[in-house]
Amino acid sequence: MLPLDPQADIGRRAWVNCPNCADGRDCPTCARHRVCGDHWRYLLATTGGRLHLQCPSCAHVWDHESGFGAHRTG
Repeated sequence: MLPLDPQADIGRRAWVNCPNCADGRDCPTCARHRVCGDHWRYLLATTGGRLHLQCPSCAHVWDHESGFGAHRTG
């Protein structure tokens, strides 16, 4: 398992499904698309509408296009 990124800060969180471990798949709160106290992700950085995230459960790092803000082209 990867270590947590140095930019990981519990004060900067996002609620996006982890594509690696899907730890919230059986959570009733996550199934209703509510803010869950257990299944959040570290929000490491943003670039326009792209979120750079890390899962605290499995330490997986990935980018997620939020659909908001300025979009990258090309």
